[in-house]
This record gives sequence, structure tokens and C-alpha cells, in this order.
Amino acid sequence: MANPYETLGVSPDASQDDIRKAYRKAAKDTHPDLNPGKPEAESRFKEINAAYDIVGDADKRKRFDAGEIDETGSERQPERHYYREYAEADPNMRYSRGTSTGAGGGQSNFDYDVFADLFRDQKGGGRFRMPPQDVRYALEIDFLEAVNGAQKVVAMPDGKTLDIKIPPGIKEGQVLRLKGQGIPGSDGKSGDAYVEIAIRPHAGFKREGNDILSTLPVSLGEALNGASVRVETIDGAVDVKVPKGAKDGAKLRLRNKGASKGKTGERGDQLVEIRIVPPEGADEALAQFMAEWEKTHPQDPRRKGTV
Repeated sequence: MANPYETLGVSPDASQDDIRKAYRKAAKDTHPDLNPGKPEAESRFKEINAAYDIVGDADKRKRFDAGEIDETGSERQPERHYYREYAEADPNMRYSRGTSTGAGGGQSNFDYDVFADLFRDQKGGGRFRMPPQDVRYALEIDFLEAVNGAQKVVAMPDGKTLDIKIPPGIKEGQVLRLKGQGIPGSDGKSGDAYVEIAIRPHAGFKREGNDILSTLPVSLGEALNGASVRVETIDGAVDVKVPKGAKDGAKLRLRNKGASKGKTGERGDQLVEIRIVPPEGADEALAQFMAEWEKTHPQDPRRKGTV
């Protein structure tokens, strides 16, 4: 059996935390549930668990480093080396379960369990121990699903299907914890699944904290005379009054039309920025009218304080 440090890809002076990280990564990459039909992965998975069983336990690791136990966790005994040496020297030498031939040719008691320990792992004797494993996923959702909440059914890379409840107001990069939805360990208990949220941008809305930002194009006449216009919100369209004489860039506040602030049920606001759109198809008559009007109403949009 290989040196447990080499199996896990760490140095003998690695910290317990580094050993734990190396084990989790290697176990995840070779777990049989994630590598169906790949016997080499299962074999590697067993080797990794056997190695971690030795050096992942601080007490066992100390005994292994001191030479008190071997790579299988078995006590190092002089008898084991004695019989091994004779076996290597004489290929015809055989071992029986109850007795062995000693150097003097007589019969001596032989502890069969010494050899049983060597093969216990190979025979599935329960030495392999796999703790529950946490898994991480990334989930991309729509902007409106993020602010309004949603129920998603998602197929994960390992074939598992998860029902995920997206809470209203969830933010970019926020992580949802799904308890017990990770990889099960050898004791039957499962780790957790952590789902990191990514949010697709929206063509008409942006988010700033819990407020929603949008723009509202209005005609010059609507801005000058005031008007009632339809405005899209995250809840649907509503009627909004544009005040008479509204300026370009002015913002209308729609209270409680923003994203959820959390479990309290409170919401942010929607800030609607007015954008005055120049008239299409302006003709000479309009140009002449503006020229005459500006004679009595001088305009200087570039003066300080007007932008």
C-alpha cells in the first residue's frame, strides 16, 4: 500500500488542515457516485480514504510517523517482518492459518490476524471511512426572479434534481444553503449543498441596494404640460403622473416598488428618471416658433448649475 502522504499528494510536514483540504478535493473527484462505471475511480477513492484514515487522524498520524503503525493502521510487529523476510528468501515457503515453520524447523504458534490486517481493506472489512461531503453549485437566475422570488427545479451535474426556493430580494453572489443535499458519507448522513446565485441583467431595470432604477421617456409636450403615463415596475405597469414643467433627469419616486428588504416584508422604492425625447419630424414651423419664443425666453443650457 502506498505511503498515505503520497496518496493524498501532501508532504509529511503538511498541517492537518492542508491534509483535510487535499482529502476533500481528491474524494470529491473520485467519488463513485460522481464517476459511475469507472472502476479506477472507485479504486482510487478507496486508497484516498484509507490514507486519510491514517494521517487525517492526529493520533494515528503521530503513531505512523513514529513507525508504530504501518500504512494500513496495523501495529508493526517483529513477527511480520520475520515471516516476510523468509517468504522473500524462499518462494516455496507457505503459510497456514494455524501454524508456521520456524527457523529451527519446529512448529510455533502463528497469529493469523497479523496477515488478516494486511488484507482487511481489500476485503471490505469496513476500514474505509467517508465523511459527508458538502458540494457547491452556481445558479443563474433572471432579474425579476431575484427581486420577486421564485421556485426553481434544477438538475445538478451529478444528475440530482433539487427544488430551490429563491427568496425575494436575493442579491448577486448570495449563497443558499440546502441542508442535507450534499454527498452522503459512509454513515448515511449527507453534507450540504451551497448554491451561489448569479443574476442576469434586465433591459429596463437596474438595482441599487433595495431600490430599483428605471428611465421614463416623455415627449417635450408631456414634460411642459404634465401627463399621466404608464410606467413598468417589477410588479407590472402602473399609472404615474409626470408633473408640469418636469425637467430632463428629474426622478419620480414610486414607494414600496423596490426589492424586498428581507423577512420584514418591507421593500425599497423605484426611482424613475425622466428623459425628455426631442420631437420626431420637427418641421420649419416648429423651428420658427422656438426661435421666436427664445427671443423673449433666453435659454443657456450650458451655464453653471443647469446640468
